[in-house]
Amino acid sequence: MKKTGNLICSLLLAGSIFFSCGWPGRVRAGVTIGGVEVGGMTYAEAERAVRDVYEVPFVLHSPAGDFMPEISYSDNLSVLVRRAEKGASLMPQMRREWIDAEQDLENVCAKCVREPVNATLSFTADGFSYTKERAGVYCDYAATLAAVRTALRQGKNEAALVTRTWHPDVTEQQLRDRTRLLAAFSTYFDASKTARVHNISLACARIAGVRVEPGAEFSFNSVVGERTKANGFLDAAVILNGEFVQGTGGGVCQASTTLMGAALRAGLSVTESHPHSLSVGYVPPSQDAMVSRYSDLKFRNPYAFPVYLLAEVKANRVTFQIYGAPDGRRYEPESYVLSYIDPPPAEVTEGEEDRTVRAEKQGIRSEIYLIVYDAGGRIVRRRLLRRDTYAAVQGVYIVKRSQEEEKNADERLSDP
Repeated sequence: MKKTGNLICSLLLAGSIFFSCGWPGRVRAGVTIGGVEVGGMTYAEAERAVRDVYEVPFVLHSPAGDFMPEISYSDNLSVLVRRAEKGASLMPQMRREWIDAEQDLENVCAKCVREPVNATLSFTADGFSYTKERAGVYCDYAATLAAVRTALRQGKNEAALVTRTWHPDVTEQQLRDRTRLLAAFSTYFDASKTARVHNISLACARIAGVRVEPGAEFSFNSVVGERTKANGFLDAAVILNGEFVQGTGGGVCQASTTLMGAALRAGLSVTESHPHSLSVGYVPPSQDAMVSRYSDLKFRNPYAFPVYLLAEVKANRVTFQIYGAPDGRRYEPESYVLSYIDPPPAEVTEGEEDRTVRAEKQGIRSEIYLIVYDAGGRIVRRRLLRRDTYAAVQGVYIVKRSQEEEKNADERLSDP
């Protein structure tokens, strides 16, 4: 009987050893880890069940699409499942790390960059047209890396690429601000003198659409070209040596004079201008700009931005407009007559009818100043531009003889 008892004990002891070594350990009843009920599961099953909840793909959202990086995980589940007391509710310590985050983010950022597009303007003889700017996007690398690491640390499964607006250097509004009307000036002519109107229109057409860069100088002769028939100009009245005579390109000086009037009022620096030998009727004295093969009208753009020239000939009026970026000042030319020059005695001859061959005209001594006003209307500068002398014109008249003079003349002719 004693031997039988010893055998049973030996068998029980061997069975207990087999059970403890060959069967997997199990989590105590009622245990939850990270909200997952794992009681009664083997340790491996419990670890896998919790990891299935926590080890989900991490997604980085970006404008170029979603990116799922390779994430490495580490945790303390192996310890928790073995040490958890019956009915315990525990939270695992999960650690996630984005492998090669720096390099991956550089690649994602590169795909999401959209460079801005500057606004543009086009300028022709018909005026301005604008295209609107378009903002770009760039990736804030440092902010994105910080956001990703925070999301991983807080157990979140997603993060978004941090992007910033990439503003263009030039906007449409900036271009419009740089192309505002600085000045416009008009003079008037006799529309019935078609050759003269043609010459004025041709000169204006060649100037309209010209852009003068900052610091650059405009030359009327260079832009308009020689006043020749081969260059498209017609014969019309010109002033030559104090006389009105027919010449190719007559009327072009009214275009140059009108342009100078606009240039002065736009604050441009007139570097060359010349008076006619005789005063003209379409501007005050000393505000004319005579051009010829040897005389030019030139002005320089003193602004930091380009200026733009437009011209219009309509009905009996020629107008120049100058556009650019205003400097907040107003520019006004002012002419002063210093004295008048009396013409020499008129030349009078007899003829068959009363006729004025050339009307007499007083000469003028004059000067012109440029007055500069600030935004408040106060004068900040007054500068002498020119002093001129316009010649007097001797009158030439034909006077019809009286009937008695004609009778006496006939009698003298009939005497033997």
